[in-house]
Amino acid sequence: MIAEREESTTRAPSGAQLAQVGRVVATEPKPNTAYEFHFWTAPGSPVGIGTLVVVLAENVEVYGVVVEGWSYTDVASAMHDYIGLDGDPAMEAMTRRPEIRCYTAAVLRREPEEPVQPVPGGPVYLADDLCVRRALRMDAYADRTGVAVGAYQNGELLAPVYLDADFLLGPEAAHVTLTGVSGLATKTSTIEFLLQSIFAARDDVACVCFNVKGHDMLFLDFPAEAEPGSPLEERYRDLGITPLTEADRALYNVLGVPCQAFEKVEYYAPYREDGFNLNTLRTNPEVTGNVHPLAWGLQDIMEFAEVVLSRDDVDAKADALIQYINQKVIGAKDGYNIGDGKAAIYVRTFADLEEWFRRVFDYMEAGDNGRGMEQYRSHHYQTIRKVHNRLTNLITRYKGLLTPREERHDLPWGDFKPRTIYVVDIASMDQQGQDLVVTRVVSKLREHLERKALGVDRCIVVVDELNKYAPSDGPETNLKRTLLDISERGRYIGLVLFSAQQFRSQVHKRVVGNCGTSIYGRMDMDELATPGYQVLTRAEREKLATLSKGQLMVRHPHFSQAIFVKFPRPNVLRGSDGVRLFPPAEPVELEEAIFREFSRMDATLQRNQVREALKGADRDAALEAFNRVRLRGSSDPVSDFQKFIRKKAKLEEPEPVPRGFGAPPPASGDDPFAD
Repeated sequence: MIAEREESTTRAPSGAQLAQVGRVVATEPKPNTAYEFHFWTAPGSPVGIGTLVVVLAENVEVYGVVVEGWSYTDVASAMHDYIGLDGDPAMEAMTRRPEIRCYTAAVLRREPEEPVQPVPGGPVYLADDLCVRRALRMDAYADRTGVAVGAYQNGELLAPVYLDADFLLGPEAAHVTLTGVSGLATKTSTIEFLLQSIFAARDDVACVCFNVKGHDMLFLDFPAEAEPGSPLEERYRDLGITPLTEADRALYNVLGVPCQAFEKVEYYAPYREDGFNLNTLRTNPEVTGNVHPLAWGLQDIMEFAEVVLSRDDVDAKADALIQYINQKVIGAKDGYNIGDGKAAIYVRTFADLEEWFRRVFDYMEAGDNGRGMEQYRSHHYQTIRKVHNRLTNLITRYKGLLTPREERHDLPWGDFKPRTIYVVDIASMDQQGQDLVVTRVVSKLREHLERKALGVDRCIVVVDELNKYAPSDGPETNLKRTLLDISERGRYIGLVLFSAQQFRSQVHKRVVGNCGTSIYGRMDMDELATPGYQVLTRAEREKLATLSKGQLMVRHPHFSQAIFVKFPRPNVLRGSDGVRLFPPAEPVELEEAIFREFSRMDATLQRNQVREALKGADRDAALEAFNRVRLRGSSDPVSDFQKFIRKKAKLEEPEPVPRGFGAPPPASGDDPFAD
């Protein structure tokens, strides 16, 4: 079959099998060149802007895409026509004037490629499926590394258009940028369909999506329409959720992409300020089975101190102290000896760090025979005070994301699964919080991919509103530098950027320049008037401004000209429908949150068991125990929860082990929270 397909895609097109629609014409005012030719057609010919045509003449095949068109009659001026009709536009002319339609086509490919000569005169045919493959050079890669992006349509012809995965995901080139106006450009739908297509073609790719606004990407694991006979069918129908059309299904068949929702999606969101309710719109109990908390501790955040602290706060002295704490104090294997005669301190959490600062201040204030020390390990007292204030305030500033305790919740670094989407919901966070999350997640992805230790060979990072995070002007931020680094070096290690924005002209030119593939939905005329779009003809720009939903213009390294395609609506529940089908739940009290979470681990759990376990417990200890059981899992969650509460309250002492403040608890087979 492959041999037959290869033979069918390499044979030359025959004029006898193609529909002739015009003839090449070269005039003195408009001569043909090696890269552009003109042809005329009959008025009723199905040719328009974006139509693919082929010229067969003199043993040369020339493939082109129509980029401009015009028509005219034999009327020398409008006045002649006016006089001919006695000034009455409703009058029918005595004779029908001849009308000719002419088009300009940009050359996509020529066979043979040498010598490069002006396009000769000859018949012009509409491209069929074979011609589309040859015109876009897809015959070289479509069956090997092709990823469907949409279908070229001309009348009843629907020809699949493939991108080359080597130029989409690397290593030859990589990255995709999508541009279009909000609401009409289908940027999110395009990304969803492209991910479906990539997962259908590759089994070594995972994806991390940052949901930065509302509910856009919170229901990727639900289909656009319920399966017949499923429990959700009636609810879908009652809410009037629009199903896919037959045209959508036909496009899925043509493109060879399964018409289904994503099978594997995991969601991550920070806590609310209460520390146990998740700050996301996907909180309905029916859909929280794959929603996980995102909570980072001191060690996670210290290497990104420059992101969370402003440049005004961190001068050279403060930066030196932060580096000292990061390298010498935090996570010291044998603890840190302050020199105050007390046991070494183990600093792993923000609470430990606060204790470390307190002991350092006590030591300095009592030193030098009670007169106080100005410096500690070459760091001035005032600098230590300043860094103490900035670092300990992080817990307040990023409440919900940062935890003062040791238990942490993070993405499954080193255990990423192929064809899985990891959605990080940061829509409710402020700009600085979003910067921190994106910077750290991308940095960890790069670190693991460089070591070939992520679990997959390639990972796609989806960032919406890129003009906000990597603008063409404005200050240099860590997030901007991170995105620039991905765009410039990411393809070598398998880190691929898929970005969407309303204004491509406002994105940093190094990011845009490094994107191998550019996709455009409906565009705003103001944006099209910027210099970056002057390579397009006026007709192409006007078509871009009037594209319907589901229509795109694609530029790819194998395509020497931009191509217009259609793609089906993704079989994914839209975010607006998702929140109607699964309304977000109101924040619950701690007891209810514990009952819901523990019920997933133990289906026999009774509500009064949780109530009894919480009776008389300190709230902070209960919250810490809850998070630890949630993080580690348990077949008997209430029992493990109670054990930790008792140990925290010193009602059940663990085996005595000499250690300093903040040291890890002793390893024991009986301790469900042993490290």
